[in-house]
Amino acid sequence: MGRAPDRLTVPAPPLRAQTKNVALIAGDGVGPEVMQVGVQVLEALAEHGRYPIRWTPFDLGAERYLRDGVTFPGEIAAQIREEFDAILLGALGDPRVPDLSYAREILFGIRFGFDLYCNVRPISCLSDSLMPLRHHSAADCDFVVFRENTEGIYVGVGGQFKRGTADEIAINEDINTRRGVERIIRAAFDYARTQGRTTVHMVDKHNAMYHAHDLWRRCFHEVAEEFSDITTEHLFVDAFCAELIQNPARFDVVVTCNLFGDIITDLGAALQGGMGMAASANIHPGRLSMFEPVHGSAPTLAGTDTANPFAMVLTVGMMMTDLGWPEAEARLTTLIKRAIEQKACTRDVGGTLGTRETGEALCGSLARAYAESPRPS
Repeated sequence: MGRAPDRLTVPAPPLRAQTKNVALIAGDGVGPEVMQVGVQVLEALAEHGRYPIRWTPFDLGAERYLRDGVTFPGEIAAQIREEFDAILLGALGDPRVPDLSYAREILFGIRFGFDLYCNVRPISCLSDSLMPLRHHSAADCDFVVFRENTEGIYVGVGGQFKRGTADEIAINEDINTRRGVERIIRAAFDYARTQGRTTVHMVDKHNAMYHAHDLWRRCFHEVAEEFSDITTEHLFVDAFCAELIQNPARFDVVVTCNLFGDIITDLGAALQGGMGMAASANIHPGRLSMFEPVHGSAPTLAGTDTANPFAMVLTVGMMMTDLGWPEAEARLTTLIKRAIEQKACTRDVGGTLGTRETGEALCGSLARAYAESPRPS
């Protein structure tokens, strides 16, 4: 397949269902490069799979901020909330803005502003060649982390006193509400039940953070009583990290707080083949949600055509499932597995191709797959 069109919005195909509108934010660094592959995949899905999708780019990120000071204007937030079904984000972060204030305003404006309380991170290794643990195979790494996404230490409550002096005091408060904790735990159990997964682990540190994580412990046990068909286990976060490296097959569904979820999912990404294979969703069930690869903007790779686009493609797959088309995600995952086996991928996962070539090869495979086995009417 050739280069994706410069104009990213394309006419919708003949409708089979209600058209879904996707807001694109390419962002910074390698974001525009992996987004271009994401657009190619959306184009192939719309053309060959006949999925009724429209997509619209939004100029948000470092370039816009440096040009005119805009981060995430209220009118754009309102437009996205009212007119779109999903957001696809490339990456945010630019060394020209060292404090990353604009990136936080965009990212947190989406997560907190749209109340996307479920950060869902599949930790799935797609090839034995990517598994770094001796005596383990790809099949040993297949679990999903539910990270609370709108509370915890990341809410920014706190302050600094006597800044820059020898007596400086810096405080960040860890905010946990009954409503927030219970709904993420319930989401993890609901997912386990609907997906046929048998165990939910809760990861906390209530032995050291009694007040906050005693709330997590109590909520976990209370919600678990409603899911007698699901096995429950608890681990402190330090023990979880050690066990993950020794026995990843132990885990099925994991639920944890904002900070711990951020850390353990990046540890999990190392078992997938690195950040270039790590997808994520930021979800409020039944509402507009946001999807992003988790590798960040990687500014040192920007413009080198070396960034792995598979995290973006897997993220597109998660978005398709959320929009009501899980078969599209299954097809994309299968094709990525095959691409890695055939080394039709970037160097970080064993291939020799650049970002653009990897995307073109994958989209060519997607077109052929639909020709051989069309999407059911």
